[in-house]
Amino acid sequence: MDYKDYYKILGVEKNAPQDEIKKVFRKLAVKYHPDKTKGDKEAEKKFKEISEAYEVLGDTEKRKKYDQVGDNWKYYQQGGGGQGGFDWSQFGGTQGGGGAHYTFEGDLGDIFGGSGYSDFFETLFGRGFGGGQTQTRRQRRTSSLKGQDFNAELGITLEEAYKGTSKIFDVNGQSIKLNIKPGIPDGHILKIPGKGSPGMNGGAAGDLLIIVRIAKDPVFERRGDDLYADLPVDLYTAVLGGKIEFRTFKDPVKINIMKESVNDKVVRLQKMGMPKYGKQGEYGDLYLKLDVKIPKNLTVKEIILFNELQNVKR
Repeated sequence: MDYKDYYKILGVEKNAPQDEIKKVFRKLAVKYHPDKTKGDKEAEKKFKEISEAYEVLGDTEKRKKYDQVGDNWKYYQQGGGGQGGFDWSQFGGTQGGGGAHYTFEGDLGDIFGGSGYSDFFETLFGRGFGGGQTQTRRQRRTSSLKGQDFNAELGITLEEAYKGTSKIFDVNGQSIKLNIKPGIPDGHILKIPGKGSPGMNGGAAGDLLIIVRIAKDPVFERRGDDLYADLPVDLYTAVLGGKIEFRTFKDPVKINIMKESVNDKVVRLQKMGMPKYGKQGEYGDLYLKLDVKIPKNLTVKEIILFNELQNVKR
């Protein structure tokens, strides 16, 4: 009887965590499941192998027993490959009702007929593996698999992200209305349960995962919950002071420009930035950098006046 290297069958390391083992198995099971590969004998064989491997490695107690067998397998080999050279009583499921002690997700016999398990498995965990002692085959659950998730992207503008919006999203010929809350971050994933691929053997359908992508805005730059923008200011207002109107996503505001303001000076407007996602009434800040504009195409009179001003300053 050959030793079954279940780690190799699943393609995982011996120290792989349980969640990794489950993830790898689900991926392989979808690929080789009989519902998808009807009539393919090699695929059926592969599915039986990975299911048996997961039956052991997916359960912490059975995995522990299997690892013990692996460490002691050399003694079995030294015994010429017969049970006389290996003490199965400390491992086998036939002792102390061990075969009936475990629970499992699926039954290979239900899918393929017969026991479905290898001689190695039945020798280790008990021939029939719980059959007839605590449960019948009809009581066992067939292997159900959740459907694959669908991934998609949805593009919106920064203003839509600021105000919140509703979008109609089409998937598999079905229209889904998405209500997007104000302040949603770029790259945020919206999860629509049950709108992915159908499950197998009664398994739940997968989910629809929509990644929100926010387009670059021509005026504002977003940094977290804060907004940044340039504020054009004419030279005269920068020197003499005054008010400049600036249009935000909410309303136009009047910005008070102090006299003798320099280029690149930053004005902070509290709570005028992005809404904080999921936090009603909370906002980031708006930072405006003064962009002082030098006048062009001066008239003769303007040139004369600038010369007079220059002479005064001297």
